[in-house]
Order: sequence, then structure tokens, then C-alpha cells
Amino acid sequence: MAKGFYTDTTICIGCKACQTACHQWNELPAVNDGQVELTGNSYDNTGRLSALDWRHVRFIEQFPEDRSQDGFLHGSRWLMMSDVCKHCVKAGCLEVCPTGAIIRTEFDSVFIQQDVCNGCRACIAACPFGVVDVGQDGKAHKCTLCYDRLQHGMEPACAQACPTDSIRFGEVSELMVLADQRVADLRAEGVPAYVYGKEEIVGGLNCFFLLVDKPEVYGMPADPRLPSDNVPEGLGLSALTAAVVAAGSVVAFRKERMDGMGGEPPPDTGPDTVPHTGPGGGSPGGGGPPPGVDLVAFMSAVHGANETARGRRAEPKAEGGCGGACGCHA
Repeated sequence: MAKGFYTDTTICIGCKACQTACHQWNELPAVNDGQVELTGNSYDNTGRLSALDWRHVRFIEQFPEDRSQDGFLHGSRWLMMSDVCKHCVKAGCLEVCPTGAIIRTEFDSVFIQQDVCNGCRACIAACPFGVVDVGQDGKAHKCTLCYDRLQHGMEPACAQACPTDSIRFGEVSELMVLADQRVADLRAEGVPAYVYGKEEIVGGLNCFFLLVDKPEVYGMPADPRLPSDNVPEGLGLSALTAAVVAAGSVVAFRKERMDGMGGEPPPDTGPDTVPHTGPGGGSPGGGGPPPGVDLVAFMSAVHGANETARGRRAEPKAEGGCGGACGCHA
């Protein structure tokens, strides 16, 4: 059965316990030994998911000019979300990996084998969520869903550390039931909640989210695409290009042939027509039949000319050895 995360952003308090637990368990060092300039983007100083930050808590401040507050998540509000690899059902990174370094585990999670990764970075471009990153070692890195802990029946470190159960771990199908029920409860209170990560999102996300605003507000694409989505279009364009090249080749060949004939139609190569021949019985240039002349008819004409020449050489000469050409024996 597929394992994953259900992240309810409405109860995330932005404590970053998940980030800290992820760093501790996976022994991920701090960027620049912890000496990082403040981004000025609320309390978000991580900025994004990276080779060293496999969890990233986003802070979205939404305050109207009058700072009004009218109930839960209405008016002034502070949206927070702990972002992570989605472990997609149809993973773009897995599709393009040329070495087989990216695999799907028995928990349906997407895992990068560090000893097989060659650092080609194809997975970075293929991921529509900007999850994968290359570290200083030249290898690709991302969340492993704590694969080593799952193999021993343990919960992922981030989910275990979350104090509000904003991050829940378990069977994806069971988590989806909980998410749908939570959506129904929030909508009953007038909150436009929905689940981001069902089948319409790249076949489904094993790590999905409950959101109350557009995906772009949380830094996620509304309509993510996979590399394989471009295959039909690419094949169509390739076929069209091949057809254009073939047509162009035929036109160029025909033009070259007509130019060689001086723009005239092919001469009649019937039995009564003897092609014009140059020295040696060939074309005017001496190299073969003129362009556009049938080779069989040409060879027949040459053969006939040769027979005529041999017949003339075999005729007896007149007295004096001049053959009578001079008129001296008239």
C-alpha cells in the first residue's frame, strides 16, 4: 500500500519543528554553517526546498488595508505550509533519470540512490514542483520519506515532530478520507478549502495538501506537467518536419533535373530517334547520355552507329588507293 503525508495547512503554526527533525535525522548540515542572511519574506529564511532543506515552511501574510478580521481564515490571515517532495504517482524525475538512480520503493515513495546518481540534473528540469536539487557532492537530493525509518516500522521524523498534527503520515487512501472530511467541515464554515494532489495532479500525489487559496499562492503550479506529456506533440512535429524535408528534397531534385535539361522536356527516345553523341559515342561532353535520355535507347543508338562505321570500313577501295575521292580515276 502507498504511504504518504497529508498536510493540513489550516492548523500549521509555522514552528519549523518538521524542518529541524528532518535535518537531525538525515544529518543535513545548515547552509553556510547557519550564517544566512534574512530574506525579509516574513519568517521564511529557508526560501525553498534544496539539497540541504528537504522540508520548507512557507509563510504567506495576507492582510487587507483595514486589517479586518471576520472569523476563522477570513480577512486578515497568515497562511503557513510545510512543503516537501510530493512522491508523485507519476514522477517526472523518475521518467527522465538515465541511470536508473531514481526508483519507486515498496512504499510507493520515490527514492534517489546516491551511489547510482551521476549528477546529470535531468531530474531537476523534469520535476514540476522544483523539489530536486544538486548538492556540493554533485548528486541529486530530496526527501526520502525517511525510507530507512519506514523499513523498521517507524514514522517519518517530520510527522513525528509536528506538534499540531498538521503533517499526518499513513496509508494514502486513508489519509485522503480524512482530508475530504476536513474539507467538508471547513466549507460548512464558509472556508473555501480543497485537496491539492488528487488524480488530476500528475496522476495523484502521495504527499498531498489541504489548501484554502490558489496553488500559486503556496508556490505550487495549478496545472503541473510531466515530460511524457510532450511526447505526442513532439512526435507530431517530428512527422511534420520529416514530411516537409521529403517534399523539399523532391522539389530540389526535380529542379536540378530540369536545370540540367535546359528547362526543355525530355527528348523523344523512340526507335527512329538517334541521340546526339559526342566523341567516343557519349554525350556532347563525352561522358554518357545527355540528361533526360533513356539509357537503353541511347545504347541502342550507339550500337547502331558503331555497326554503320564498321560497314563503311569493310567496303573495297577504288584503284590507286585513294578510293576515288580525288577524282583522278574519273
